[in-house]
Amino acid sequence: MFDLAGGLAGIVLIVFLRIAAMLAVVPVLGEAWLSIRVRIVLALVLTTAVVPAAVHLAEIPDLSPALVLRAILTESVNGLVMGLWLRLFVHALQTAGSIAAQSTSLAQLLGNSAADPMPALGHILMVAALALLVTTGFHVRIVAYVLMSFDILPPLSFPDPAEIAQAGLGQVASCFSLAFALAAPFVILSALYNLTLGFINKAMPQLMVAFVGAPVITLGSVALLLLTAPVMLSVWLGAVQTFLGQPFR
Repeated sequence: MFDLAGGLAGIVLIVFLRIAAMLAVVPVLGEAWLSIRVRIVLALVLTTAVVPAAVHLAEIPDLSPALVLRAILTESVNGLVMGLWLRLFVHALQTAGSIAAQSTSLAQLLGNSAADPMPALGHILMVAALALLVTTGFHVRIVAYVLMSFDILPPLSFPDPAEIAQAGLGQVASCFSLAFALAAPFVILSALYNLTLGFINKAMPQLMVAFVGAPVITLGSVALLLLTAPVMLSVWLGAVQTFLGQPFR
């Protein structure tokens, strides 16, 4: 079978393994609510799109048991690494939603309706962001991202741990910076709210400021979410598209 399959089968196997590992964690195409069967079909479809352009990227030896074992070990790691970089952007948006929810009174709004434990505000932002990714051609960009990954992580070789650690540190730092920037309007609103309640409580100690302030902060947070959500999603989408065009730079 290996002798009959040789030639193109090697690059097909490498591309499929890398994409299949990436789809375990990548946004939209690797979400927990997608079944394994759907992910396998998506991996096959993306492999069909990538293979014609990936044939010239590297000299792949003929298919053999040793090559299959090596490809399973190396490409699974490479695919997970490439998928985790993109997954960090989803965590950045979830972190921004958690910061915004804890700064205001929206932490327990509508309960917990997500697969992962998070405030409802973060869940709303995440679902909207994933829908925005799909409508802006994420499936096309992910094909280009896979092709670019062969230049960053050569096939049939493990990634350099030092380089991955350095790139991962920078990516985590940039994602946390993005999260704090997205949640900044809610943090400012919370600070102004607490300062205002402090002044009112000092001027009128007998007034129950909590009963007056709770509806105000809730209404203000919802109104602020309505105003800032399009800007937050646009900034987040721009960061994702910039990374897809120039990863690790």
